[in-house]
Amino acid sequence: MSAFLSELAARSMPHLMLVPIGLPLFTAALTLFLREESQRLKLVLNIASTTFALLAAVALLHWVQQPGTASGMGVYLQGNWTAPFGIVLVLDRLSALMLVLALVLALCCAVFAGTRWHRAGVHFHALFQLQLMGLAGAFLTGDLFNLFVFFEIMLAASYGLLLHGSGRARVQSGLHYIAINLAASSLFLIGAAMLYGITGTLNMADLARHVPAMAATDRGLLHAAAAILATAFLIKAAVWPLNFWLVPAYSAATAPVGALFAVMTKVGVYTLLRLWTLMFGSEAGDSALFGGAWLVAAGMLTMAFGGIGMLASQRLGHLAGFAAVLSSGTVLAAAGLGQNQLTAAMLYYLPGSTLAIGALFLLSDLIERWRTDGTALRGHDGNEAPFLTPELVPTPGLNLDDEEQVLVGRAIPAAAALLGLAYLVCTLVIAGMPPLSGFVGKFAMLTALLNPLGLGSSSGMQPGAAGWLLLALLIGTGLLSLIALTRTGMRHFWAAPDRHAPRLHVLEGLPVAALLAACVALTVHADAVMRYTQATANSLYAPQGYVRAVLQARHLPGPVTPAGSQGASVLGGEAAP
Repeated sequence: MSAFLSELAARSMPHLMLVPIGLPLFTAALTLFLREESQRLKLVLNIASTTFALLAAVALLHWVQQPGTASGMGVYLQGNWTAPFGIVLVLDRLSALMLVLALVLALCCAVFAGTRWHRAGVHFHALFQLQLMGLAGAFLTGDLFNLFVFFEIMLAASYGLLLHGSGRARVQSGLHYIAINLAASSLFLIGAAMLYGITGTLNMADLARHVPAMAATDRGLLHAAAAILATAFLIKAAVWPLNFWLVPAYSAATAPVGALFAVMTKVGVYTLLRLWTLMFGSEAGDSALFGGAWLVAAGMLTMAFGGIGMLASQRLGHLAGFAAVLSSGTVLAAAGLGQNQLTAAMLYYLPGSTLAIGALFLLSDLIERWRTDGTALRGHDGNEAPFLTPELVPTPGLNLDDEEQVLVGRAIPAAAALLGLAYLVCTLVIAGMPPLSGFVGKFAMLTALLNPLGLGSSSGMQPGAAGWLLLALLIGTGLLSLIALTRTGMRHFWAAPDRHAPRLHVLEGLPVAALLAACVALTVHADAVMRYTQATANSLYAPQGYVRAVLQARHLPGPVTPAGSQGASVLGGEAAP
């Protein structure tokens, strides 16, 4: 019986890959059928759907670590067509990690929005779920065309979420955000079309098979197509000098939307890491490690820009935005060197920094509200707009209702202590100070840079001068972050001793505490998480397992007819052992 249950679980688990994509789509459609007055029901549906999607992602994360899972991979053949002809979903350790990270952050943002922000405009919950659908699809898809589709779903939803709540600042920064992302999408299409014209395929595993055998006469065009495609992803990853849109847009968004956007830049970095290791790994022939030096240089310039931007920031929202830029640059620079030990340390650093930045976006709303002593500001029509900073007051007719002031909730004991402790934890993680996960991740990256030929290191770029510069930037930007966050914390927590105690809703404090508790958990279980990220990095730099699992995935046989022939099957496929 136990063997039967294990076999049943093994066969049914790949179908679970559809849940993070299909469930948000179903929930978004369902909420659109509900009236805007049913906000409480929509909120419950949003939180429940995100919770179930998170549970599915955690189950998938557990599944890819099982010894019986071939190569730590899960392959689902949509329509039962084998790759590269059919649409394929691929789950490995990296995509499972990113999926869990995105859904943890999304669940906390959905709960935080339930206090009042979800009422600031229409269709918040539908847009939120479509955003999750796009994120999950981008992490799970195995071909460039569907990657573009999921990117556009994600971006279209983000346009609505960014403008949620109205206000001049949101509209102005939203237009910049939309324009730059439309340009990036155009570059995406051009690059993908060129790759298809050269190789005849858009399946990622099939692209990895074609690149080493590319004719010398076509290799220059291949590199040009890859560079155009990479530019689109670098824009989405907020790499300098293409990131002028990020800080105004993220800081103008409502707090839960800005926190959710903290993972958006990591989608661009994830895609670059995925395609670069598949197409231009050490076994790509004459194209091996193509563009790696450019990725390292762009990442380090982004780190410097983010660190200086944090030091120059006066507002908490801008501080959080530049922290997101700094985190993205750190991840990109570490990945560009192509060393598996350094990449493993970077993958440990990535979730902790993303969660801390998301928590800082949420805290910025609470602290700014406390800074005004909980008083409401006046909108353009003279009505009170509860706890909105002056530049974010909505336009006439779109203000929050006066009755929504009660949603702020009752005062809870030690609310100021909660805000202060949460801000301290954010500071330690983002600046990379001991003893939390930010320090562990940066220390592991520094160790890999100082010992590039250590046990288990791969044959990527030799760090050389670039490695020493990255080492200096890791320490220097951490110091700049510490100074900036400490200075801002002193101004908000010490400069006004006579300020009234903050008033917090339980649904506001709980998500912040949960995000920071996850950072603490990463520290407590650092050994287990680091083993997972090391296995992830090893598989990234040995892409043969990915290619073999996708291209050798068997379609499931259809039902047998009385004449002995087999009918068509619409079930997903499974990877060949």
